[in-house]
Amino acid sequence: MSETLSKETFLLLRKDFDLPEKADEFDEEKAIAMLSKVIAYMLDREFERLLQICYRIDLGEEKLKKILHVSDPDQVAPDLACALWNRQKQKVEIRKRYSGKE
Repeated sequence: MSETLSKETFLLLRKDFDLPEKADEFDEEKAIAMLSKVIAYMLDREFERLLQICYRIDLGEEKLKKILHVSDPDQVAPDLACALWNRQKQKVEIRKRYSGKE
């Protein structure tokens, strides 16, 4: 994955999850780990808001239900972070493809 694509994906998620500004050394793994921590907090304290974000991002009801009901409890936040990351990455790729900018 290109660094630009990762950064654009991070910027989309940063707005929804109030993530801090990106560090000088950005990488996808660190971004997903950071997102996982925020999601773990939201699962406990802001579940409705988390669901709203998932629907707004268009994660997909089936995918969300599967993660919430099938993942091991300690894997829900990382699995959800990965799924949201991949969905936003897909949106960035689609926008690039249809805007003619590769």
